[in-house]
Amino acid sequence: MPEFWHSALLPHLESRRSCQEVTCYRPHSHDRFSIGLIDSGTTVFSGAAGEALPLVAGDVILIPAGHVHACNPQHGRWTYQMIQADQDWITTLLSDESGSAPAGINVYRHPGLHDRFSAVNDLLFLEADAERIEAEFRRALQDCAGLEPHRRILPTTDAALLTRLGTVIDRLHQDEPTPALDELAEVVGMDKYQLIRAMKQATGLPPLAWRQNDRVIAARAMLRDGRSLADTAHALGFSDQSHFHRVFRAHVAATPGAYRR
Repeated sequence: MPEFWHSALLPHLESRRSCQEVTCYRPHSHDRFSIGLIDSGTTVFSGAAGEALPLVAGDVILIPAGHVHACNPQHGRWTYQMIQADQDWITTLLSDESGSAPAGINVYRHPGLHDRFSAVNDLLFLEADAERIEAEFRRALQDCAGLEPHRRILPTTDAALLTRLGTVIDRLHQDEPTPALDELAEVVGMDKYQLIRAMKQATGLPPLAWRQNDRVIAARAMLRDGRSLADTAHALGFSDQSHFHRVFRAHVAATPGAYRR
């Protein structure tokens, strides 16, 4: 079972340690900056464009907020850690050192870097004091800044298309029940197939997948704040807790109850 850490004392941070043996993640994004650590085994990373990138033990991958991705085990058992932090907090840490968050998704394959971030994660699970966590986090990020990534996947966002789809995205975020694709497409002068392609080009996800991902992001925040599973499912418009459970597990590779603990 995955092990999660989050704390009301450090609400801008969360983490997990996990082990998987079968395909467990559908394409998704986070509203936080993610740092993935491959502890053992191999996994295949895929981004919004569908590129397949094998990751091996010792790799570190940095994923800025909003970048669609999925990682699933390649051959058998795969163990990993994932630290997530508010993007603004990451930017502040780096700007203190006259640096900046790396552009796009970056994979690092350098001796010692995995151990550096793993030690930071240990501090989270050990409930170390905030100043020490922040200092070690900054040092680990600065280590990355001085290294050439093994692979870099740059963003391909179409800003003009994203702006055009603004009304559609707002309705997918706010409307209850789920708006019909034909209706959404008409709003922006497209047919539903054009809308599906446009949403995937602009956000990395088709409309209904984007809506599910958006609701899972909201659900995670609500569960971290202590909301019950039933209240969370109802507030986000899921038909029942079973539906909520299935969607959440497909994005988080864990049940809502396991994540909330």
